[in-house]
Amino acid sequence: MNGSTWWLDVLPLSLLAGVIGLDVVSFPQAMISRPIVAATLGGAFVGAPFAGLVCGAALECLALEALPVGASRYPEWGSASVVAGAVAATGATAGGPAGGPAGAMPLAGAFVVAVALGIATAWIGGLTMIKHRQIIARFARPRLGQLAAGNRNTVVGLQVFGMTLDLVRAALLGAVCFIPGHLLAVQVNGRWSVPEDLSRAIVVTCVAAVAAASVWKDFHAISGTRRLFLISLAVGTLMVVLGA
Repeated sequence: MNGSTWWLDVLPLSLLAGVIGLDVVSFPQAMISRPIVAATLGGAFVGAPFAGLVCGAALECLALEALPVGASRYPEWGSASVVAGAVAATGATAGGPAGGPAGAMPLAGAFVVAVALGIATAWIGGLTMIKHRQIIARFARPRLGQLAAGNRNTVVGLQVFGMTLDLVRAALLGAVCFIPGHLLAVQVNGRWSVPEDLSRAIVVTCVAAVAAASVWKDFHAISGTRRLFLISLAVGTLMVVLGA
């Protein structure tokens, strides 16, 4: 991301955040809103997909704790991960570690800021989703009669209104959170003194602890989870070995 033209990325990133945020609940629920996907796309939009991928993997560990079901309250990881992935790329395309901009690791300062920003944005996004539902409810209440009668225009109008509002909600959230996040990452990168590898190791250890706690809870709550986990671990390990 060029330091003098980073603001040009705000509009496409906000649109991406809007689309990804729409996927969380409204449409199409195709799993592109999972952090590891959304953050990679966010990083790719600013020229550093690998930095976004690393950030997304960390956020994915945290998102395992949340189960978005029905009207329950949960963090909105989709648009938050887009923002975090783009912020993690700060500095990675201009003097980042070897391997080329696209394959550069995130700088430690930007990585820490991105993970923290992703958590904060997901929490704020969860609050905006509650407000989104309340607005839809107010919009639908005067039309309950038509909805009960199955009026096609009313049903379609409510769906379009809800999805449009959700798209705007996530896009605004992405823009509002990305701008200060990028500026903070630039400042932190310039002042970060903890060794790069140690910084990343600390973040990874923290998120891995959260993921381990989530998986351990599922072991006791969902039948067959241990077997599926062991199979997935074996397949993943085999792929890493063969890829190396």
